[in-house]
Amino acid sequence: MESQKESHHSFTVLSCLFFLCVRLHLAYGGDCPADGRTWVPYKDRCYHFVHGKEDEIKSYTFERAKSLCQNFELLTIQSAEENDFVIEYCPNVWKGNVNVWLGMYYDTNSENMRWLSETPVTFRNWEYSPDSSDLPLMDTCVALHSNSGKWENVSCSHEVENGVVCEIAQEAEQAKQKPSALLSAVVILSVVSILGISAAIWFLHQKHAVGSTIITAFEYHPPYRVLETDQSCLIEAEESDNVP
Repeated sequence: MESQKESHHSFTVLSCLFFLCVRLHLAYGGDCPADGRTWVPYKDRCYHFVHGKEDEIKSYTFERAKSLCQNFELLTIQSAEENDFVIEYCPNVWKGNVNVWLGMYYDTNSENMRWLSETPVTFRNWEYSPDSSDLPLMDTCVALHSNSGKWENVSCSHEVENGVVCEIAQEAEQAKQKPSALLSAVVILSVVSILGISAAIWFLHQKHAVGSTIITAFEYHPPYRVLETDQSCLIEAEESDNVP
């Protein structure tokens, strides 16, 4: 009975740990829009790389790029890691060098470049100094070169680019930072450790238990000894003499 309780307790602990691992996966998995388009998750954001038919020349004005990302954001870059992610994924969608529109404009109120989401530009990766551009400030937009990852000032109204990327934040209840490799390793090691300790405790309990199936299973049972012919005859004779 005690061994059954030990086994049941071990099973309960392992089940709880398994459930915890599943919950961690679901909680940190993220959730992108299910609108029939291909969305690529990265950290707490989702990205859609717009691409047309391969036999057609793809070129989009800045206004067209914004309309393609209606209800979403035109690509914003907030860090070097995000910039690297975009240029590393581009070859999966487009062939050759692509100039991708960034959702950036010149704000006359602050006299600085801002993202269309109205957030300030905190990360910059200019190919040339923006001060060297001779574009009118009101007509200044930015494109990202996929071959170098650098940014360049271009005309909002006269330039056409061949890359558009839309993005959106993952759903609030799902958009949590993914667990680190260290946390995952700790969870896995905990499961393995509990399994090993439980198995050792169960084995030691069985070894010292009275009437244990493990011990009795290895008890020595001598084989049945067949009497020799002469001994058998002698026993039969004695039995016959004792019969009244």
